[in-house]
Amino acid sequence: MQIPAMKPRRPIEGISAVLLPFRADGTADFEAYARLVERTWAAGLTPAVNMDTGYTNLLSREERGEILGLVNSLARGRRFVAGAFIEGEEGDPIRLYRRECNAIYCAGGLPILFPCSALKPLSGPQLVDVFRGVAAECDEFLGFELGEMFVPFGRIWDLETYKALLDLPQLKGAKHSSLSRELEWERLAVRDARRPDYRVYTGNDLAIDLVMWGSDYLLGLSAFHPEAFAARDRLWAAGDARFHELNDWLQYLGMFAFRAPVPAYKHTCAQFLHRRGLIATPEPHRQSARRPDTDGAVLEPIVRRLDELVAAAKLPAV
Repeated sequence: MQIPAMKPRRPIEGISAVLLPFRADGTADFEAYARLVERTWAAGLTPAVNMDTGYTNLLSREERGEILGLVNSLARGRRFVAGAFIEGEEGDPIRLYRRECNAIYCAGGLPILFPCSALKPLSGPQLVDVFRGVAAECDEFLGFELGEMFVPFGRIWDLETYKALLDLPQLKGAKHSSLSRELEWERLAVRDARRPDYRVYTGNDLAIDLVMWGSDYLLGLSAFHPEAFAARDRLWAAGDARFHELNDWLQYLGMFAFRAPVPAYKHTCAQFLHRRGLIATPEPHRQSARRPDTDGAVLEPIVRRLDELVAAAKLPAV
C-alpha cells in the first residue's frame, strides 16, 4: 500500500483511558481513580472510562454504573468518553447498545461501542446493520476495533466494512487497536478520501507516532503519563523538534509495557503510577495478568526522564 502523507503541525485530539487502581485488599480505590480522571482533564486530554485499561471486562454492570456516576459527578460539563459494554448479556445487541448509550448520554459522556461476542461472527453487512440500528436512536458515538491480543471477543473490521461504516454520520470515529501500522494507514487513506471529518483514533500502543500521519488517539499507554502525552502533542502542533525525543521515551515505555502477555500492561501501569506517587499500591485487579516486581528497575529511569522532558517542554509565549 501507499503510505499516507505526514501531516506536520496538525493539532492532535488526545483521549486517554484511565486506570482503575486497587488497594492491597483487592478493592477498587475510587478516590485515587477520581484523582487520575481529574489529572487527565488537567493535562488537556479527554478521559475515557470503562475501557480495557479500567478492567471493564472484569467488572459487573453495577460496578461500571458506579464508575459512570462518579465521573458524571466530576465532569461539570467537561467531555469524557465511556465504554458501552454488553459482553456476556443475552438479547438483541442493538437494544443492549442503545440502553448503554442512553445511560452514558444521561451521565454526560460520549459512548464508544465496545466489541462483544455477539458481533464477532457477523458478516460485514450484518455488523453495519447493527451500527445502523444503534445510530437510529443515538446521535453520536464512536466505534472500537480491538484485537484478540487484548480480549478474546475482540474484532478488527475488514476494509470494506470500515468503508461502509463511514457512511453513518452518527459514527464520529473509531478506535483502532490492531497494533498494525499498515491496517491503520489503510484506514487513514480511506478517511482522507471519503470523510475527512471522521476521526481515526489510534489504539496502537506500539506505534504512537501514527499521529504524524493523521491519527488522533485513544490509548491505554497515555494513562501512564497524560502530562507527557499532552506535552508531546503541543510540540507536534508547534513544529518543535523536541516532539521526537519525548515520543521516543513514551514509545520505549509502550514497547516495554505492552509486551506479551499484552493484558498485563495494566499491572505495568499500576506499577508506573505507584512510582509516580499517584496511587497507593501497584496492585492490578486480582483476575488480571501480572508483571514481575523486577520491572520496577526498568520503569524508574523512564519515570525520571519523562518528568524531565515534560518540565523542559514549555513552549515560548506567542
